Amino acid sequence: MTSTPGTAILPSSPRNTFVNAFQRLISNNRGLVMAISVFLIAFLVLSSYLANGYGYSDLVGTSAGATTLALAAIGQTLVIISGGLDLSAGSVISLSNALLVTQANASMTSQVTWSLLAIAIGGCVGLLNGTFIVRLKLQPVVVTLATMFITQGLTLLLLKQPGGSVAPAFSAFFTGDAIEGVLPMPLVVVATALLIWYLIRNSVLGVRIYAAGSDAAAAQLRGLQVDSAKLLSYVIAGCFYGAAGVFLTAQTGSGDPLIGASMLLPIFVASVLGGTPLGGGRGGCAGSVIGAFTVTLIANILLLADVSTYYSTVVEGVVLILAMLGNSYFGGSDLKERLRRLTRSAFKRRTASRTATAATPKVAPSANASAINPIQLNWWLNHKADVMLCLPAYAGLVTLAVISAILFHTSFAFSGYVTSLLLLSSFLIVLAAGQGAVVLIGGLDLSVPYTITLCAVLLTSLADGSNTAAIWAIPLVIGVGAGIGLLNGLGVHFLGISPFLMTLAMNGILQGIALGYSNGSPTGLAPPALKWMLTGNVLGVAPVLLVLPVFVVIVGSLLHKTVFGRRLFAVGSNPTAARFAAVPVGKTLIATYAFSGMCSAMTGILLAGFTGQAFMDMGDPYLLTSIAVVVVGGTAMSGGKGHYAGMVGGALMLTALATLLSGTTLPPAARSVIYGLVVLVAVVSMRSRAAKH
Repeated sequence: MTSTPGTAILPSSPRNTFVNAFQRLISNNRGLVMAISVFLIAFLVLSSYLANGYGYSDLVGTSAGATTLALAAIGQTLVIISGGLDLSAGSVISLSNALLVTQANASMTSQVTWSLLAIAIGGCVGLLNGTFIVRLKLQPVVVTLATMFITQGLTLLLLKQPGGSVAPAFSAFFTGDAIEGVLPMPLVVVATALLIWYLIRNSVLGVRIYAAGSDAAAAQLRGLQVDSAKLLSYVIAGCFYGAAGVFLTAQTGSGDPLIGASMLLPIFVASVLGGTPLGGGRGGCAGSVIGAFTVTLIANILLLADVSTYYSTVVEGVVLILAMLGNSYFGGSDLKERLRRLTRSAFKRRTASRTATAATPKVAPSANASAINPIQLNWWLNHKADVMLCLPAYAGLVTLAVISAILFHTSFAFSGYVTSLLLLSSFLIVLAAGQGAVVLIGGLDLSVPYTITLCAVLLTSLADGSNTAAIWAIPLVIGVGAGIGLLNGLGVHFLGISPFLMTLAMNGILQGIALGYSNGSPTGLAPPALKWMLTGNVLGVAPVLLVLPVFVVIVGSLLHKTVFGRRLFAVGSNPTAARFAAVPVGKTLIATYAFSGMCSAMTGILLAGFTGQAFMDMGDPYLLTSIAVVVVGGTAMSGGKGHYAGMVGGALMLTALATLLSGTTLPPAARSVIYGLVVLVAVVSMRSRAAKH
C-alpha cells in the first residue's frame, strides 16, 4: 500500500465498513431485494383493504394459495438459471393431479405411493426434455412445447373431464396446521422445498448449474460437467412440478385435466419477479418463492377491490413485463442505454441510416447464404437448398394421402379429399406466414392464440351479421392484429425483453381483454359474405380457395423476393453482421412482428367465418400447430433458414394427419400426443440434416 508523502492513512470506521458491506450485499442481491420490496408493497396494500388487518386466517389462505405456484416456480427457476426454460410445467401439474384422483384410493399407503409416483413421473418428463435439449442440442422452447402437448394429451386420456376426488385426510394433512394456530402446513412444504434448493445451490451440482447458465463454454474449459448439470436441472424441475400437482390436488380435493394450463404465465411471473432473469447464471429460488406469494397477494387485492377475475391475466402479463424491465434496469443490462437512445434525436440516426444504406450490400434471400453460387448456372443450383428444405413436408403429405386412400378406400373421393384438405389447411397457411416470418428472424410469437380469439370476438361483435359493417370491421380488426404485433416488436427491440416472455405476457393480456370485452361469452355473428367465402361454392370449391393461391404468391414474394425479405433473412442469420451491413435490424424486427399479428388476425377472421361465430379459446389449438407447421416445413428455429413453400407443405401435411386421425378410433386427446411427437421428430430430423451439411 502506498500513500502520498505527508499524509496519513486513516483506518475505516466501523460505520463505513458496515455501510460498504451493506451496499455490497444489496448490489449482489438486487433481484431478491426487488422481490422483497414488491412483496412488502403488495402486503401493505392488501392489509389496508382488511378491516382487522392481516391475521392468521389470512396467512393460512395465502400460503395455501401460493404453495403450488411456489413449488412450480422453484422448478422453473432451476431451469432458467441453467440457461433454459420449460413450457411443460403446467401440463406436468395437470398430469400429477390426474394420476392422484384416478389411481390413489383412500388408504395412506396408496396416497403416499401415488404421490411419489406423480413426482417421479414429473422427473421423467424432465428427463425427456433434458435429453432432447442437452444431448441432441435442440431448442428448449420447441422441445418443452412439444412435451407440453404430449403430457397434456396423456392427461386427457387419464381424465377426460373434471372429476374424481382424494381422501379428506390427504387434503387435511397438506392444507391444515403443522402447529395449531401458529404454523400452517403449506409453509412447512415451502420451507422443505427451499431447504432442498439450499442443498442443491451449495453443492457441486449447484455450481455447475450456475456455470452452465452463465458461460457453458468457459465452464467446460475449466472441466465442469455442464451438460449433466443442465439435464439434471430439467429432471429436478419436473419433480418440483409433480410435487406442485400433488399439493394442488390436496388443496382442491378433486381433479381437472386442464388445471395446470392457466399456471404457465403465473409461474414465469413468479420466477422473473423473484429476480431471476431469462438467460441463465443469475437468480435464486428464494426470490421465486417470494414472487409466488406476491402474485397471490396481488390476486387477493384484485378480489377485494372487486376487479373482475377476467382481468387477472392482464395484471399477470403487465407484472411480467414490468418485472423483466426491473431486472434489466437494476441488473446492469443495457436497458438504461436503450432508454437513453429513445430520447436522442431521430435526425442523426436517420441521416446515418441514409448514408449507410447507399453502400448496403444486398443480402441473398436464400435460407443458406453461404451456399449461394454467384454464377447462376440453372434453376436447380439456385434453388437446391430450398427444395431440400421443403421436400420432406410434401413427401409426408403424399404418404399420408396414400395411407388415407388405403384405409378409407370405400368412401375415398380424391377431388373431395383435396378440396377439404385445402380448406382446412387455409387457416394454417395464413397463420404460418406470420409465425414463420418471426421464426425466420430468430424470434417466436406465443401471442398467437389470443390474438386469433380477440380478433374473432371483435369481428363478430362489431359486424354482428352485417355485410355493410364488415366493410370497415374487417380492416379495423386486421389493424388491431398489426397493432398487437407492433407492441410485441417494440417490447422485444426497444425494451430488450425476450421474445418468448414478451409474447407470452401479451397473450395473457389479450386473454383478459377478450374475456372482459365479451364478458366471458362472445356475442354476434360473422358477416354472411365472409361465411359464404368459407362455406360457399364457386366452381366446385369454397371461394376462399380461389383467393388462397394469390395470398401464397404474395407472401412468398414478400419473404423471398423483396428487400424486406432479404433483411429478414439477414437478421435471422446473424443480427450483428446485419447491423454492420447497415440493415435496419430494429425496423425489420418490429415490422415482422406486426406482420405476424396481421396474419393471426386474418386467421381469426377466417375461423369466425367458418364457424359463423366466435368463442373463447378458439385460438388455443393453433399455438403448437403454428410452430409445428413451421418446423415440419423445414424452417430452422434458430432463424435465417427456411422457405414459405415448405411451411405451406407443412400445413397441408399436418392437416392431412389430422384428417387421417379423425377417421380412426383414436380419442381426440391422442392427437395432441401425436402432434407433439411429430414436432420432436421434425426438429431432430432438421438437426440431423444440418449436421450432414
